[in-house]
Amino acid sequence: MLAAPSGAGKTSLVAALLQREAGIRLSVSYTTRPARPAEVEGVHYHFVDEARFLELKANGEFLEHAFVHGCWYATSATWLRDQIAHGRDVLLEIDWQGAAQVRRLIPDAVHIFILPPSLPSLRERLEKRGQDAPEVISRRLEAAREEMRHWIEFDYVIINQDFGRAVDDLSAIVRAARLAARRQAARHERLLQRLLDPE
Repeated sequence: MLAAPSGAGKTSLVAALLQREAGIRLSVSYTTRPARPAEVEGVHYHFVDEARFLELKANGEFLEHAFVHGCWYATSATWLRDQIAHGRDVLLEIDWQGAAQVRRLIPDAVHIFILPPSLPSLRERLEKRGQDAPEVISRRLEAAREEMRHWIEFDYVIINQDFGRAVDDLSAIVRAARLAARRQAARHERLLQRLLDPE
């Protein structure tokens, strides 16, 4: 599970991780936010209106949900359960509120927080994206200060100052998590049975 303030480089890090680490499935969140230019339905988000979002929420479709920057965001519980049932590694791009909800429901999930190297660099990244008006950028920076106060609630923290190193760090965390004893036990149950109970 990966969280970060807007502009910290989370989306770019996730794209690089998915190219490097085979077998990771990225959860596609639902949102009531309008699609930005070049965003594709079902690839970047499932874009729905608020009425549809609230209907899905009432029907128990979401593992977690949060109201962020004036829009709803949520993770599909149905899709996630199916991926886990098939033994797949899943990456959630999520905010700190959603991470807190998931932590209660899936205690052994790995939580990673991405920090920018400074507030000026965060502002520069938001401005360079060219996706938001100046007043929106100001609101996002204010929200980022609040979001970054929650870094201590996460298992790992990556400071995205050097992108290549940040990708290396993210990849190392994923590989270590895959090697945790409980995950290896689930992934290699038959092998372990053969090794420990030879005929």
